[in-house]
Formats: sequence, structure tokens, C-alpha cells
Amino acid sequence: MFSNRKSQSEVARTFGVSREAASLWYHVWKRCGKNGLKGVGRAGRKPKMIQSQMKRVEVALLKGPEHYGYTTQLWTLERIARVIEKVCHVKYHPGHVWRLLGNLGWSCQRPMKQAKEKDEKAVKDWLKNKWPRFKKKPKE
Repeated sequence: MFSNRKSQSEVARTFGVSREAASLWYHVWKRCGKNGLKGVGRAGRKPKMIQSQMKRVEVALLKGPEHYGYTTQLWTLERIARVIEKVCHVKYHPGHVWRLLGNLGWSCQRPMKQAKEKDEKAVKDWLKNKWPRFKKKPKE
């Protein structure tokens, strides 16, 4: 890494880290050599679910909420948490489910607040012809 005469800035750009991190790596490398730069493993708690479980969750979500007894086609974080528990036997707090969805490439979307049955032509006709009869007029 540094032995190819690359600057700390070049190393930082190559690995997408800050210059401070590259500087720290440089000093570790100078002191301990290449072995000092070996990773110590993942930091933090290990994930509750492995990749194959995540795939099962995605397959389950693609079936839709109705498949799991819900009356609407709306996935909520609470509903998804219940499906995860049912499919993978892993319990997640609904507030953390959005992270899993992000890992799957899913995003939060709000449903449109427009009825499917809405007839745009009928609405325009009503506004043009009937609404003026009900609309209050200013007093003279």
C-alpha cells in the first residue's frame, strides 16, 4: 500500500477513507509492517440474520401483505417485523426494520392519497357545472 510510494492522500482516495485514517494506517505500517494493517474483524454486534434469511424475507415481502392476512397492500414496519419473525424466527423492533429494507435495496414510499375509482372527467364536470350553485357568493 504505502510501499509503492503512494502518498497518504492517494491511499485515502483509493480506499475511500479520510486522510486521518490513511495517516493512522501509515504510522501503524511504519511501526508494525504489513501485518499491523491486517483487519481485526467486524466491529460491533453480528447481524441477527444471515444473507439467506434476508433473501427469504425479500421473497416473503414480494408475495404482498394480503398473503399474510392483511387487508391492504400497504407494508408497514410493524407488519414487516411480524413477517420476519414468522419467516426467520428472528425478532426485530419495527424501528430497526427500515435498515434491513435498505440493505435489500428497498425504500420507504408513501401510498398515493387518491382513490382508484376517481373519475377525473366527472370531477372536472362537477367543479364546472354543479359547484358554482353551492358556492357562497359575496353579499352586495
